[in-house]
Amino acid sequence: QVQLVESGGGFVQAGGSLRLSCAASGRTFSSYAMGWFRQAPGKERELVAGISSGGSTYYADSVKGRFTISRDNAKNTVVLQMHSLKPEDTAVYYCAGVYSDTYYTVPRVFHEYAYWGQGTQVTVSS
Repeated sequence: QVQLVESGGGFVQAGGSLRLSCAASGRTFSSYAMGWFRQAPGKERELVAGISSGGSTYYADSVKGRFTISRDNAKNTVVLQMHSLKPEDTAVYYCAGVYSDTYYTVPRVFHEYAYWGQGTQVTVSS
């Protein structure tokens, strides 16, 4: 069983930056693909960025060039660094993980992920 705990959400003005962190329990974190999803009111949960167990990354078109996902297997953490934030980035952000034996694949759909954090609110004002 893997537990995920997010931190780092908050309130920021448009153009600002936030850093989200996800701490994972367990001894096999390096074998997990990890993703950051977000869900705004009335909208579906969407993958914002993901990183495979081998370090390959995926970004939604809406965040390319602004967000960066990274992982530290020694610390069992995955970080989402967000820059140039826009009001449309406002949402609850969730960390998600799944055991993956495909080294370079980033799962793209929420139901592919087995473990979820509790979510952290990000609010960007205009």
